[in-house]
Amino acid sequence: MKSRQIERRRLIAAMVAAGFAPWHRLLAEGGLLPVTPSDAEGPFYPVEIPSDSDNDLLRVVGMKGIAPGQLAYVHGTVVDRHGTPVDGARVEIWQCDEGGVYHHPGDGGKPDMRFQGFGAMVTNRAGAYHFRTLRPVPYTGRTPHIHFRINGPGFDRLTTQLYVAEEAERNARDILYKDHTPDEQALLTSAFRTANGSSVAAEFNIVLG
Repeated sequence: MKSRQIERRRLIAAMVAAGFAPWHRLLAEGGLLPVTPSDAEGPFYPVEIPSDSDNDLLRVVGMKGIAPGQLAYVHGTVVDRHGTPVDGARVEIWQCDEGGVYHHPGDGGKPDMRFQGFGAMVTNRAGAYHFRTLRPVPYTGRTPHIHFRINGPGFDRLTTQLYVAEEAERNARDILYKDHTPDEQALLTSAFRTANGSSVAAEFNIVLG
């Protein structure tokens, strides 16, 4: 229990450093965090989980080189409504490649086989997860986004989507994004800030109900 309390304090400190003032205020006051809103799974969740489905979507077993596109690091923490990190939560992501094509037989395009398209990992004691992937791109009818599915022990499964803050105009026209309230949109939208060189990084913290 003591280690959990230490992790919780570290999480609050990290939230303050990252600018998550509302979370910090709620936790400091003993309030409950808002649950991350659910969003549509969409038609392109894998029919079968690929054998290469780790958290590096840019390195595919048996393929030379990496897929074209802007390198992106997506990371965050999975917590409950009290801000306690969720250890052992399985976090899955899937998205289209730079050409706007999913690795799914229902998508009519030809996917870039140098891009994994799907990745998964399990959170550690601090509730942390991280992926190396591509900055999402738009395709017909949709704003850039990354699909998430989180299975946390003792929690209902959460399926949602991460949206790009820098794509405000496209987000405003997106049929699914518009279905969320402004408060919900804020919880699902993260900035993809310049990291090292030409890469970007986004922090997406997830609260399970």
